[in-house]
Amino acid sequence: MFKFRNDSYADVRIEDRFSTNVSFMNGTLKEMKERKEKRAFIRVFDGKMWYYASTTDIADVQNKLDGLYAQAKSNAKIEKNATVKRYQVNVEEKMVFTGASVRDISIMEKMALLKKYLPVLSASPLMAMPQAMYLDRNSVFEFYSSKGAAIKYDYQTCGLVLSCTLADGDKHFSAHHQIGDVYFHKLKGKTRILKESFAEQVEYMQTAVPIEAGEYPVILSPEAAGIFAHESFGHKSEADFMLADEGIRREWQIGKEVASPLLTIVDCGKSLGSGYVPYDDEGTKARKNYLIKKGVLAGRLHSGATSAYLKERTTGNARAVNCTFEPIVRMTNTYIDKGDLTKDELFAGVKFGYYIKSVSHGSGMSKFTIAPSVAYEIVDGKITRPVKISVITGDVFTTLGLIDGLSDKVEFMSFVSGGCGKMEQNPLPVGFGGPYVRVSKMFAQ
Repeated sequence: MFKFRNDSYADVRIEDRFSTNVSFMNGTLKEMKERKEKRAFIRVFDGKMWYYASTTDIADVQNKLDGLYAQAKSNAKIEKNATVKRYQVNVEEKMVFTGASVRDISIMEKMALLKKYLPVLSASPLMAMPQAMYLDRNSVFEFYSSKGAAIKYDYQTCGLVLSCTLADGDKHFSAHHQIGDVYFHKLKGKTRILKESFAEQVEYMQTAVPIEAGEYPVILSPEAAGIFAHESFGHKSEADFMLADEGIRREWQIGKEVASPLLTIVDCGKSLGSGYVPYDDEGTKARKNYLIKKGVLAGRLHSGATSAYLKERTTGNARAVNCTFEPIVRMTNTYIDKGDLTKDELFAGVKFGYYIKSVSHGSGMSKFTIAPSVAYEIVDGKITRPVKISVITGDVFTTLGLIDGLSDKVEFMSFVSGGCGKMEQNPLPVGFGGPYVRVSKMFAQ
């Protein structure tokens, strides 16, 4: 398709992106737009320097490529370069959403679906400032390299985001619910789920009581566990953080015991959802990457450059938010693997503690902070009254060692709004999840 030279490494990635945004505010249609863009990112590597270009004129890609070649220095031994040697030569067309693309559904049908759910946001007189969005995206990616890679695959997400402000006297709460999927038809018939979710949040606002700050046993829902794994450990596993920091590399020795033997954390782009990445933006095929395996540090996430520097295997985690940017090391679907307890057995092990059901936001590297949205008290193994918890926080490795129970099913979260931020590349779609996770001691306030 493109004329590559053999004295430098080069690759071209192309994204044909379609997206829809329909939104209502206070019951009134605010936005209804479809967007289409086709963009290419071209790069050339001469063994010392990378040269980049980006364009929306796909017919001009060869000229851009030739221009980069003109800047690079000729290197007849480029294929022996440690980074270039790690780039895979995959040839595949993997089109999953042919016949089920959101491109083929009219924007009027999408608006009608969203409009059906608007009454949920006026079910209580305590609800104000209702907002509802329908979002989707369908992308067709192509990747070609001077080594002979030729890949084509598609990606799709769609979903609903509903929110409102709850107010009852001096009590206030930001209520929201999000439903994401990869198929449009699976967004239908969600009225009951949405009604129950917002009714629970109304009751939470009215009845939740503050806790006394201290250390308690905590059970994290699959959502909270996934966010914890992503924020507190997933980012720490991205190998580009280690390149300029000898201290982190010493701390981050493969084979080191870092957590409870119950804990296994995985990153894998194979699963359909918001973190689906069958090939990364360097043409590396997705694989199941164990970050922690039974409490032992088992791996980290790589691009070609970081895997060459640390002399490790590529993992399929070189990703860019779009074809304006170069790929950097990013997560895909990051999750805590299942254990062997039923949910009831897991909760039965807590005499007094807290259950974190949903999370408003989280952050962390060596220390983590998670801000719960909805949380409950646990008494004698049973979920009881709702409680207000500002944050749960702690040292990452200490907390990983205090995990003493995991339920026997993994649930994946797939969201259509927001995403992961790193450097200037934000928001990047990712997925996360896990089982219910019991930690013997976490600080809550």
